[in-house]
Amino acid sequence: MTSRKSVLVLGGSSDIGRATARAFAKGGYDVQLAGRDVAVLEPDAADLRARYNVEADILKFDVLDTASFENFVSGLPALPDVVVSIVGLLGTQENAQIDLDHATTIMRSNYEGPALILGLFADKFLARGNGTIVGVSSVAGDRGRASNYVYGSAKAGFSAFLSGLRARSSRGGVHVVTVKPGFVRTRMTEGMKLIGPLTVEAPVVGDAILNAVQRQADVIYVSNKWRLVMLIIKALPEAIFKKLKF
Repeated sequence: MTSRKSVLVLGGSSDIGRATARAFAKGGYDVQLAGRDVAVLEPDAADLRARYNVEADILKFDVLDTASFENFVSGLPALPDVVVSIVGLLGTQENAQIDLDHATTIMRSNYEGPALILGLFADKFLARGNGTIVGVSSVAGDRGRASNYVYGSAKAGFSAFLSGLRARSSRGGVHVVTVKPGFVRTRMTEGMKLIGPLTVEAPVVGDAILNAVQRQADVIYVSNKWRLVMLIIKALPEAIFKKLKF
């Protein structure tokens, strides 16, 4: 790594991961892209090097392989200044209701894995005395809905984890950001019925993450429209909420 600041993007092959890497590279950060398939990451790393004249490395990372986390963190050539976790799995609610393996994978991909790896980075950052951790959660975690409560419950747990980690880490010079994108037009949401005014493109999320890091925000909704929507949804009495078909 150079004297420039650096960012590690976990889930670097996702659309939001790519957009986040580009936003930080454009902002002058060296980039480490981490994901399960390093071959998929190499073209993106090459593009970042050529386009923004920064260093861009690729690393193998599997969010479900929690036994590898300690070696992954200790094996880094240098601790990044910022680590962003974008890993996750939407899955399908219908399958999760009848398939325990599918439900387990959703929960582990969205909560267990991201929480454990960011906890390890928090320890390293606290020992160093500085660093920024970003966890991409979801508005789905603000209140459980019939249509995606397995995914939503995992994101709710992740948001709660980030909240506690933020309170702990703030005493040691480490900042933790929670990002709630809302609907994003990506490969993961392809085929879903998205609401136009509440939907953003992946680059908007990448830019929002960089901006949140720069101004040391705590919790951000990428679109302020979602902040209002979720405020209303959370305020609905349970007797009314459970009758809604969404």
